Amino acid sequence: MSSISKLILLSLLCHAIFLTKCDDDEEDRLVQGINQYRTSLNLTALSHNERAECLASELADQFKGQPCTNSTGSNTIPGTEPQFPNFQNLLTKCHLNVTTTRDGQIMQACVPHLDPSLVLSNFTMSQYSGYLNGTQFSGIGVGSEDDWIVVILTANTSQGDYGLGTNVDNGVPGISGLGGCLVALVVGLFMLL
Repeated sequence: MSSISKLILLSLLCHAIFLTKCDDDEEDRLVQGINQYRTSLNLTALSHNERAECLASELADQFKGQPCTNSTGSNTIPGTEPQFPNFQNLLTKCHLNVTTTRDGQIMQACVPHLDPSLVLSNFTMSQYSGYLNGTQFSGIGVGSEDDWIVVILTANTSQGDYGLGTNVDNGVPGISGLGGCLVALVVGLFMLL
């Protein structure tokens, strides 16, 4: 009986160690809200774009520790958006090339505690709504860090589809989301055997 208890305890410990965050609630709710907003305007829903999501997450990480102010996020005056000197490195990390991102749109918002209703209104009731209303956009990627959330819209053009770049390493992307949860589950089950 003692060995079975130890095995169960070991399995639970492995799950706690290896199990990744399996839900991106803020991001998922925002995508759902944006798609409902677009549907209400008789526009097509945006499809998930993994590479845009990767870049959005990397960009959100760049805002880590930066406080919300009246001149950040969706309140930013057009033309004064933050510039990232390491942007090319972020593109490479996400297996992107600048030529496949030109027609896309990057938008960021800072909302304390990422309150879902405020996050959505920061995109649908701001200068960003013009982009969300655009028929040229077909995909979306979202990433968040602290109080910051970044949305990237992708276009259905070769210069905006966030497809693989021609001069970047086209390696296998990392396991994330549901894939990470499944890997952790299989490892946990294997440990039980």
